[in-house]
Amino acid sequence: MARIVRENPMHPADVAGRISDNEWQIYASVIDAAIAAGIPFALGGAFALAVYTRVWRNTKDLDLYILPQHRERMIALLSGLGLTDYYDKVPYDRQWIYRATTDGVIVDLIWAMANHRAKVDATWITGPEVHIRGRAVKVLRPESILWDKLYIMQRERCDWPDVMNLLYEQGPQLDWEEVLARLDNDTSLLAGALSVFRWLAPGIARRLPQWLWKRVDVPPPAGQRLSRVDRRRAALLDSRPWFAQTKERRGHA
Repeated sequence: MARIVRENPMHPADVAGRISDNEWQIYASVIDAAIAAGIPFALGGAFALAVYTRVWRNTKDLDLYILPQHRERMIALLSGLGLTDYYDKVPYDRQWIYRATTDGVIVDLIWAMANHRAKVDATWITGPEVHIRGRAVKVLRPESILWDKLYIMQRERCDWPDVMNLLYEQGPQLDWEEVLARLDNDTSLLAGALSVFRWLAPGIARRLPQWLWKRVDVPPPAGQRLSRVDRRRAALLDSRPWFAQTKERRGHA
């Protein structure tokens, strides 16, 4: 499938001032050590989302998605670099993630979905390669990001805003057969997200495959002149800039 991502593009965070030198020194040491150890990984979180939405949000952490069989090696690698388990400060579910920290910076190792529905497999980490501060690293595939974020709707955190932005920028190019296969019996969850998306961005939603709307049993956007983004509706959900073209491209914290 085509991507709105150039081959080996510069990462949106690779701009002066977007990541402090202290943060990047820690991130780079982890990335370099993983590469030297021959452990495959892909960047997720804000780093991956920025590649596909072109909006950078510095979350002060680095998400590395790895295969489950490399979990212990990567944990040992982080310990050898001086990072310590974040569990002692804030307990977390160790069945899908290992959180390491040093000097106020967090590095997350992720080998499964937070809801334990599935483990990371090789498909997840075969996304495009980007350049960031002289290093070539892979990011998660957008289909994997979408699948994962559809399930994150908790009282203290909801990733559906990220889902909306991903659909806006990458929706027409996504491998929808893969997404549906991954969802399996949870297709209704995607139907809910697409219902919201067609309400927010009818002009972009109409560019999604017509067969997709039939598969999820949601009517496609109708009308001759549909706006790409309905800013009034986006503001109804959050008056702060959060969605696609309603926010500046340089990103927001």
